[in-house]
Amino acid sequence: MKQYIILVFLALGYSFNLEAQTLTAYFKEAAENNPGLQAKYKSFEASMQRVTQVNSLPDANLSFGYFISPVETRVGPQRAKFSLTQMIPWFGTLKVQEDVATLMAEAKYQEFLEAKNKLFYQISAAYYPLIELERLVEIEKENIGILSSYKDIASVKFQNGKGAMVDVLRVDIMLKDASTNLSILEQKEQPLETRFNKLLNRAENTTIVIEDSLSLVSLSSAYGKDTMLISNPLITELELKIQASKASEQVAIKQGLPKLGIGLDYVIVGQRTDMSVADNGKDVLMPMVSVSLPIFRGKYKAAEKEAQLMEASYSLQKEEVANRLTSSYEMIWFELQKQSELIFLYEEQIKESNQSLRLLLSSYGNSGKDFEEVLRMQQQVLKYQKMKASSLSDYYIKMAELDYITAKAK
Repeated sequence: MKQYIILVFLALGYSFNLEAQTLTAYFKEAAENNPGLQAKYKSFEASMQRVTQVNSLPDANLSFGYFISPVETRVGPQRAKFSLTQMIPWFGTLKVQEDVATLMAEAKYQEFLEAKNKLFYQISAAYYPLIELERLVEIEKENIGILSSYKDIASVKFQNGKGAMVDVLRVDIMLKDASTNLSILEQKEQPLETRFNKLLNRAENTTIVIEDSLSLVSLSSAYGKDTMLISNPLITELELKIQASKASEQVAIKQGLPKLGIGLDYVIVGQRTDMSVADNGKDVLMPMVSVSLPIFRGKYKAAEKEAQLMEASYSLQKEEVANRLTSSYEMIWFELQKQSELIFLYEEQIKESNQSLRLLLSSYGNSGKDFEEVLRMQQQVLKYQKMKASSLSDYYIKMAELDYITAKAK
């Protein structure tokens, strides 16, 4: 199959470098300017900030108390009290929280990569119809030129008494059809250009450089299929979320363990004036240790169960995405083979139809008869030329879709 596709496109004479360079430049511009893609990247950057947040100790508590009625002690009355307390989660809690946040941030990055790949596919799907349109316009203009020459021939034949006036009228009818088709094709250019330019987030009337040839593509029989379920960002994103769910379960377990607290109390003591004692008016400094008692276990068990259910959900989603990608691959591959065969067929049909057309023209030049058959064959050549242009566009759009689901690097 690989050799067959290469031969088809070599026969059609397509160039690799020009098209690749143009699309690569457009991909780069879109990656820098597309607001949807930028939003995905900002979301990833925001999720990275979460890592620092969950890896930090909770805020320390500082409290101050003033004794309205001083508490008398041996060394003097207590006037005021400062307390500083820092709670510390159970050993390893911060680490697993950091792991969860890191994995979810990595999943966000895979979401960004998926958006980038999809954007590049959309750009390709908007680019190739522009090439197709340009080719269709050329074909229609060539057709109008040929029909105009046929009209001149038919007019001369009629004037010489070797042809019928109906032949001239037939060409007139076909010329009007061709002119209308050309007008419609030219009107189609603006919406296609607008769609393409907006993907790059630029003015809708910005000039688009369209190459007049497509790249030579060689495909193996299992192009990207062996790595598709490994490299696709959708699969990787869900795998990271599965790992994050497992880590979240550990977070729930850790949070259900006691939290340790260390603190320091500082009491301001006034001096006694009624008598002299040792350490008179000496302030009090008292270290403290506390432990939280997670007696009510319901919320911790619910958090564990939530993590387990999310893990199961992500696993099922991963399986569903894998099935969808596999079926999409097979359908896209079928379409590529189909379009390749059609392109080869149209090339042969164009060649044979042109040969028949030359014979019919020669016969008409001698006899002045069967002009209708000449026109019919000309329209057949036109039909195959247009179908070939459309098949080429469809082929490369499907090629871009295959690159999208197999996450081929751009």
